Amino acid sequence: QVQLVESGGGLVQAGGSLRLSCAVSGRTFSYYAMGWFRQAPGKEREFVAGINWSGGSTYYVDSVKGRFTISRDNAKNTVYLQMNSLKPEDTAVYYCAGGRNYGTQVVRTPQAYDYWGQGTQVTVSS
Repeated sequence: QVQLVESGGGLVQAGGSLRLSCAVSGRTFSYYAMGWFRQAPGKEREFVAGINWSGGSTYYVDSVKGRFTISRDNAKNTVYLQMNSLKPEDTAVYYCAGGRNYGTQVVRTPQAYDYWGQGTQVTVSS
């Protein structure tokens, strides 16, 4: 059984930084495409960033480009989301997700991901 466990969320002031981590266990992590999604109260779950199995391809939603960086360490079975210059509108529960290997493609729809973490709260105060 695949398990994804997020950590690193918290409360930060606008302009600050956080690094989220997602530890994956249960199957061959290096095979999976990985992604980060977020969901704010009253809103649908939104794709934030994705990375393909090798780390050679990444994709970001426009609102986080230049501020967030997704990366992975296949030796540690972990994917990261470095979040800089945080804004109050980044406040949400952030979810890590793992999906099938799509080669160089980075998938952005929740339906493409098979495994999900429990989420970690990120709150950015103004």
